[in-house]
Amino acid sequence: MEQLLTQFLEHLRYERNVSEHTLRNYQSDLEQFQDYLAPAHPKTGKRSTPALATIDHITIREWLSTLHTAQKKKASIARKLAALRTFFQFLVREGLLEMNPAKLVATPRLEKKLPVHLSIEEAIRFIETPDVTTDLGRRDRAMLELMYATGVRVAELTRMNLGHIDFKNRLIRVTGKRRKERIVPFGEPALDALRTYLDIRDKFLDAAPVSVREPEALFLNYQGTRITTRSVGRMVEKYINICAGRHDISPHALRHSFATHLLDSGADLRDIQELLGHARLSTTQIYTHVSMEKLIQVYDKAHPKA
Repeated sequence: MEQLLTQFLEHLRYERNVSEHTLRNYQSDLEQFQDYLAPAHPKTGKRSTPALATIDHITIREWLSTLHTAQKKKASIARKLAALRTFFQFLVREGLLEMNPAKLVATPRLEKKLPVHLSIEEAIRFIETPDVTTDLGRRDRAMLELMYATGVRVAELTRMNLGHIDFKNRLIRVTGKRRKERIVPFGEPALDALRTYLDIRDKFLDAAPVSVREPEALFLNYQGTRITTRSVGRMVEKYINICAGRHDISPHALRHSFATHLLDSGADLRDIQELLGHARLSTTQIYTHVSMEKLIQVYDKAHPKA
């Protein structure tokens, strides 16, 4: 089975162009299922190889039941089931199975959670928290401004290269999920923050050994190498502690705020879908619920018969 997992992951990487983050999730979920089917021997570490034909929908339901008993979140269980469906579908395509047993297992019903977003005032206060008299503060301000101005995902931000930015027309080329590219405009505040950062960017670059330098990378860490998604998360957490007020802010909250503020200002939902890089309009439609919630609050406060 391990060989099949390797082939499947290569299929995802080279044929479907999924992100490294998605690859890690698939690998982790499928290895957990493998451990359930054939636990490694405590002393030798060896495991028996389960026959594919013996894996049916009952087996999968029993595994999901153990996850539920272990109080795993429904969203996590649903993701693991999705990984199994994709894996078994690959095996069907390769002629190794006649049917996909995971298709007979119902997905757990998930609670619809509205995305956490900031008000315009909160977003501005948060973005302006970094101390721009320092080099790291200039870099962090540029990242926060660009995230709010374009609604990019953190992984998209870290993949950005200097050559992806059209400073004259204030446009940026973003590489999203499955290597799909889109062009997103940004405003003057983000442009100013970027130019301020670029004035000191070479300092970061010079700190890196020549062998590991990435001169094309837009955002660098203090060691002069491309910044990671984990570093961006730590950066956001740092400014949450300084800014206070809200403690549920994540890097993704700026993306949600970008979409919500556009919708509140009258932007068309399909245009927002294009800017966010969503493959389906249904994914973007969650922001209509956010705006409706705000509309109801305004109605309740303002209408005499509310």
